[in-house]
Amino acid sequence: MTLGTAGAFWAVSFLFVITPGADWAYAMSAGLRYRTVLPAIGGLLAGHLAATVVVAAGVAAILSRSPVLMTALTVSGAAYLVWLGVGVLTAGAAPFVASDATPEVSWARQAVAGFGVSGLNPKVLLLFLALLPQFVDAAASWPVPAQIFTLGLVHMASCAVVYSVVGMGARRLLSARPAAARTVSRLSGVAMMMIGGLIVAKQLLT
Repeated sequence: MTLGTAGAFWAVSFLFVITPGADWAYAMSAGLRYRTVLPAIGGLLAGHLAATVVVAAGVAAILSRSPVLMTALTVSGAAYLVWLGVGVLTAGAAPFVASDATPEVSWARQAVAGFGVSGLNPKVLLLFLALLPQFVDAAASWPVPAQIFTLGLVHMASCAVVYSVVGMGARRLLSARPAAARTVSRLSGVAMMMIGGLIVAKQLLT
């Protein structure tokens, strides 16, 4: 795999990363609700890493050929997004203000939630399954799994930058605007619920 190939993959991958979706919604929600977005972003990246490992190991190909397993994964991921969106709506939409009296969700819980958002999203897995092999050179000296893993790391680097900007940007721009922060937080929760609902609806219609 050449640097040109990696660069071409990065260009295509970056277009997907900058497209708003469930990851964006969670990053924005974390930026408004928590002291730092790092645990949440770390969880999102761990989910993408898991998808990369699954594709590199060839498991994704097996899943894609099993309608029952893919349906189970799709429904589970969609249900999790809906549940997380409901949690955002019911947990209170006020922006985070550092205070001794402010209850803080543990970093582990934030990371696990982020992992669920990206790791249980079947679109991430199917995207990697369709995209990563196209940039792999079977005749290269690198083993194919190693090439796939490297490309996955390139994708994750873009995710780390974009999601951090989204999360911290939401906090900095809206921390002094409580009304706008509440609106954005609610919209983030609704977005997660809608994305989960659309995933289920698409699954039922196909």
